[in-house]
Amino acid sequence: MSDDGPRPSTRPAPATCALDVDVVRHDGAWTERGISDAMVELATHAALACAPPSKAAHCEVTVVLTDDAEIRDLNRTWRGKDEPTNVLSFPSGDMPDAAGAFDDDTQDGAPVLLGDIVIALETTAAEAAEKAIPLSDHVSHLVVHGALHLLGFDHLDDTEAEQMEDLERQALASLGIADPYADDAPIRDGNAGLAEIA
Repeated sequence: MSDDGPRPSTRPAPATCALDVDVVRHDGAWTERGISDAMVELATHAALACAPPSKAAHCEVTVVLTDDAEIRDLNRTWRGKDEPTNVLSFPSGDMPDAAGAFDDDTQDGAPVLLGDIVIALETTAAEAAEKAIPLSDHVSHLVVHGALHLLGFDHLDDTEAEQMEDLERQALASLGIADPYADDAPIRDGNAGLAEIA
């Protein structure tokens, strides 16, 4: 979808849990590139609307907008890959079980901390330019992808990948964003627990 095309004016259907999204900017260039907190929050809400945790009244996600240098350090430390990547997800200890429920001790009124999503500007912008898609659409896809990882979804085998991709398509469609897995989309790179699309 191009930047000049129409966008839906309404939010996706609300998730069953209230959601707080904390957007942290480690690189001011994100603002210069037109990536707003509201856009990041909307993409996070879209992910949870498509795959809501079943027994959480209140959830919290942090999205860190950073640069290639910082994400390279994180990728090297946590995945043993000494290279930048587009997105990493760091689930907190409050992971849902197979039924989407959280431990009882997380239901004391405090938000369930789902974890952190970290996105690198240079890699993400280069991928968007290569695919000839708006940066905002690609960032929304990475946020949705990362949020689904925080909810326990993965793409280590074909069945998991298909389920996760279907949820991503649903979330992105609710935002008016084209299918990122169409024939000309990039091939995913599977990893355990940490998200990376390219």
